Amino acid sequence: MTAPTDTTKETTDTQMKTDHSRATTDAAHTHGGGVVPEASRADRGTSFELADFPVPTGREEDWRFTPVDRLQRFFAGELTGAAPELTVEAADGVSVERVGRDDSRLGQVGAPGDRTAAAAWASFTEAVVVTVPKNHVADAPTMVTVTGRGRDEVAAQHVLVRAEQHSEAIVVLDHQGLADLAQTVEVDVADGARLTVVSVQDWEDGALHLAAHRSRVGRDASLKHIVVTLGGDVVRVTPDAAFAGTGGNVEMLGLYFADAGQHQEHRLFVDHNEPNCVSRVTYKGALQGQDAHAVWIGDVLIRASAEGTDTYELNRNLVLTEGARADSVPNLEIETGEIEGAGHASATGRFDDEQLFYLRSRGVPEAEARRLVVRGFFAELIQQIGVPVVSERLMQAIEEELDRTMEHASA
Repeated sequence: MTAPTDTTKETTDTQMKTDHSRATTDAAHTHGGGVVPEASRADRGTSFELADFPVPTGREEDWRFTPVDRLQRFFAGELTGAAPELTVEAADGVSVERVGRDDSRLGQVGAPGDRTAAAAWASFTEAVVVTVPKNHVADAPTMVTVTGRGRDEVAAQHVLVRAEQHSEAIVVLDHQGLADLAQTVEVDVADGARLTVVSVQDWEDGALHLAAHRSRVGRDASLKHIVVTLGGDVVRVTPDAAFAGTGGNVEMLGLYFADAGQHQEHRLFVDHNEPNCVSRVTYKGALQGQDAHAVWIGDVLIRASAEGTDTYELNRNLVLTEGARADSVPNLEIETGEIEGAGHASATGRFDDEQLFYLRSRGVPEAEARRLVVRGFFAELIQQIGVPVVSERLMQAIEEELDRTMEHASA
């Protein structure tokens, strides 16, 4: 396996790009504080066997930002809780099946990459398979609603979304209610298909949700993967995407709004393992309240075989109040110099008092000025999402969060 490339980065408030002229081959590095050294993403193991993943301690690279003390029940060998209720409103022509774990279509996209994903895989008894048939263009989104019914035991759930050749569809996973849920989601986009998958985490206070999304994108296929995280106590979503042919396109979008005491974590991995593929990642988040914590990790690996790759990832965080914290770590690993482009950007900033002053000096009341600044921060991303039923829901949720912002500001 080729050793990881340690790239030197130049950072501004708006852009962080890789300087390939100064790239050097180096050993795995640490982040201090006794953290287990970070290995190349090319070397990190995946497995369907729970025993292949030790119980996390919080020192591992994959878990160093995660409050593992609040998640000990997720690391058990078997998850015995009743799965949340799952209802589906399927678009015309889209099929929905409930199948046993022995169905041959399951587990084909990729193996779990951490202990909770392996525990979820080992523990589910029934999976839901959503299939968009070959050459079919769905005329409406397919809505999959996951409703938690309590937190007695940790539950496991598995969902497979399949877009067959040259099909086109939107599938929305909407999580609500109260649950402790370990979830695995497979997304299989066949050659020439165009699929949008939206995962909304709008849980009630106290919910714990750890979800592993694994995607495979075929030749000349396109996947738009969208994550929206609003509610819950601890929510950790790990979307991975790999290519199964040349000409694939992956767009990953995310929006999150963390309130007091919430931990929202998004760890992405784009594996450029085929030539002439494109990926774009854009995640934006806002935080407010004491101990609100957002974590974004963006890993992109360009393998030696992936000549002609074009990739860029962006994360921005807006800290609205004291006591909130955002961690943002973009990682770009390159094993070939024959690429179209590669870069990343990360920025975290507090609420801009100059913008607020500018608006107030022109007669805009403070409460409305704050709303305008936050709306503007999210506006471009919401437009990129391009799914009206989700965009409208987002705007309503942002307004509700802004009402809380006003409460924090006046406290």
